[in-house]
Amino acid sequence: MSFNHWVIEEFRAHGGQVGGPFEGGDLLLLTTTGAKSGTPHTVPLGYARTEDGELLVTGSNLGADAHPAWYHNLLAHPAVEVEVGTTSFAAVAVPAEGARRDRLFARIVRTSSGYADYQAQTTRTLPVVVLQRTEYGPEGGDGPHPARTVGDKLLEIHGWLRGQLARVRADAEAHFAEAAGAPGAPTLPGLGLQIRQHCLAFCETLDFHHRSEDAAVFPQIEHHHPHLADALARLREEHRKVAALKSAIASLVAEFRTADPAVFLTELTRMSAELTAHMDYEESVVLPLLSGIPLPPPPPATA
Repeated sequence: MSFNHWVIEEFRAHGGQVGGPFEGGDLLLLTTTGAKSGTPHTVPLGYARTEDGELLVTGSNLGADAHPAWYHNLLAHPAVEVEVGTTSFAAVAVPAEGARRDRLFARIVRTSSGYADYQAQTTRTLPVVVLQRTEYGPEGGDGPHPARTVGDKLLEIHGWLRGQLARVRADAEAHFAEAAGAPGAPTLPGLGLQIRQHCLAFCETLDFHHRSEDAAVFPQIEHHHPHLADALARLREEHRKVAALKSAIASLVAEFRTADPAVFLTELTRMSAELTAHMDYEESVVLPLLSGIPLPPPPPATA
């Protein structure tokens, strides 16, 4: 058993508490998706918090000259799973940039001075990653009522997708306002990478969601409810159009630094409206059927 595997087993067996060198320390488990393999990988990491309570992890790699594998993974796949104590939740991993990264790293060093030693051992800048908790549900916030049916899960996913679109727009508006020197504009350095990470998480989740529906959910509905064949055919066709729309959004966001603000925001609003209309129609067709189907129990956690 590797050392990391032992730590993960201890963490899960004792409600987030681990002995040995980690005793009394702030430790979480971060599960990323392999950049090349596409398989989940879990690592134990020390953490700190921002002033607002968001979790921070540092890509120290014990002072080595290469970033750790988990950091490369989250750049390719920003959607991650986090376990803290007995709580687990989904998040979008956003590396901090520029002055904000330096400020957050100084905050980390004040509580864990060893990270300053790791930085001194290498010429690379140790990345600081903010784990921005995913907000589920039609109105945001996962709240006290976890999903119990397939219909609940559909609303969770759609709520998250709507939230990501809204966040990308809000971040873009803040970026353009700051770039233009608008009075009262917030100082938000490093929004470029934040917008990229949230857009990439949105695109990957949307793609997986639609592939799952086309391959598994819709055939079952059509088998038991043949009168919905025309509506499901429309949804499949919309999925093909949404795939093109998703690629267009990714291209738009990739070039937002040099984009005309008015054109960018107009296009983003138009695309967001089309995606929202698709989700609204899908909910009207399939939600009454899926709300009566209980979710299967989750599989046991593994390292």
